[in-house]
Amino acid sequence: MEAQAQGLLETEPLQGRDEDAAASADFSSMLSEQEKEELKAELIQLEDEITTLRQVLSAKERHLVEIKQKLGMNLMNELKQNFSKSWHDMQTTTAYKKTQETLSHAGQKATAAFSNVGTAISKKFGDMRNSPTFKSFEERVETTVTSLKTKVGGTNHGGGSFEEVLSSTAQASAQSSGGGARRAEGEELRC
Repeated sequence: MEAQAQGLLETEPLQGRDEDAAASADFSSMLSEQEKEELKAELIQLEDEITTLRQVLSAKERHLVEIKQKLGMNLMNELKQNFSKSWHDMQTTTAYKKTQETLSHAGQKATAAFSNVGTAISKKFGDMRNSPTFKSFEERVETTVTSLKTKVGGTNHGGGSFEEVLSSTAQASAQSSGGGARRAEGEELRC
């Protein structure tokens, strides 16, 4: 008895075999002739309304396509419009605005940090170039270049700038390594 009561109280929709059982049940014996006629008339009316609605929907869809064609709208344009609208909708959300503000603030801080690092590195290179160790190194290179010039046959004894000294050293090194064409015996090397 309890199983029957529970079956009557179920609120789940009919599934598979339940639908088959309900479809095969003969309820016509419980209805009077007048009720049967009313239901048949209602059934015919519903089927007619459904057919009419399908025809109206089909006509409206054709009309929609015609309007879109006249306006030059196609699938690609619709996708672009939908994307633009979605993008605009997303940009107006609070979460997007907060994220944008946070990233903008983080970008400004990162830019300032990189600027500070660049300034610090430039300052360190400047300090290093003015340090006694670097000055001593610069003097040694200058002396070496002058010595090489003298040995190779150059007569320019002016020290010049550090860049000139380095350039001269590179040229002298390339020429003394024999990488170039051989010189005639009497030919003099000039820097």
